[in-house]
Amino acid sequence: MDTRPPAPQPAEVTPLPLSAPPTPEADPRKPHERRPSARSLLVTGALRLGARPFIHLVPGHARTLRTARTTVDAASLLMRPTSRVHIRPLVDPRVETDRAERPVAGEWVVTREGERTASGAILYLHGGAYVVCSPRTHRPITSRLALDTGLPVLVPRYRLAPENPFPAPLEDAVAAYRWLLDRGVPASGIVIAGDSAGGHLAAALTGEILRTGLPRPAGTVLFSPWVDLTCEMSTRAQRRARDPYISAYAARRVARLVVGPAGFDDPRLALLASPWTDAPPILIQVGGAEVLRPEAEALAEALTRAGNDCELQVWKGQMHVFQILNRVLPEASAAMRETARFVRRVVAAGTTATEAVA
Repeated sequence: MDTRPPAPQPAEVTPLPLSAPPTPEADPRKPHERRPSARSLLVTGALRLGARPFIHLVPGHARTLRTARTTVDAASLLMRPTSRVHIRPLVDPRVETDRAERPVAGEWVVTREGERTASGAILYLHGGAYVVCSPRTHRPITSRLALDTGLPVLVPRYRLAPENPFPAPLEDAVAAYRWLLDRGVPASGIVIAGDSAGGHLAAALTGEILRTGLPRPAGTVLFSPWVDLTCEMSTRAQRRARDPYISAYAARRVARLVVGPAGFDDPRLALLASPWTDAPPILIQVGGAEVLRPEAEALAEALTRAGNDCELQVWKGQMHVFQILNRVLPEASAAMRETARFVRRVVAAGTTATEAVA
């Protein structure tokens, strides 16, 4: 199987919006500042009543989580990606390199236009509390990213806990980033992105790149990032937040399996304690109603305090990773447009900087 990414070629990427954004005359506020739509209120209300009670009771042991993983993967078969993208499997054992590299597996999500003209790529790390989900479950987000930006999206199938506790997922994410670099995709054209636990992983990968001296990516996008795996902040927020379905108490039980016997001592877990020196531009989107909001705000504050370009968008009334419902919720569609705007900006800036150095 040909594992090569689409050949990087300088090109101006034109977004492919799925729906027209609201006109400024209709509402002068920024999209994330507007009141939730009736459709959004209906969906979040249904989740609060139907899904959250079950999630709150999820036990923190491996057998139940493996059952949940099988169920979620089976349900993802019902979510067919749009016909406007191609899904291409990727399996590369990495035997040709002189370095001891981890295998890279996952999938490419590409458009016909992006396959021919892409000047970079998005490295997307899916969420699922580090214990469930896969590249397939997050195709509503990855296919929309490919369509709106014109860039191919690489979604690695990283190892999951409890069988593979942290830092196994981070090692796989680093391997995927190196894989892109080794195949000629310039770091100035790569945007790292992720949601929930994948948001934590995307931020941890960015920090690891800075720590180890790998070429810095163009930018990082975090959707509802799970910043504090000790769940101290979200547990405090649970008392006053009306999160539609995320339970901080269930997350805390799962987190013990994610970190494994080593516990929470690995400094790569502690995003708020990272120095964040010379980080790339970062966009953080978080729902205003979710218990992870204080964590996202704390991370944005830490990044800004360190002198970095960080844009925080708190989407009023929205739930955890609402972007995955971009075919249903107008707010989710608007959030994806905002993300595409950010991606185009940082990739264009990275390309200009690279050309200036050359």
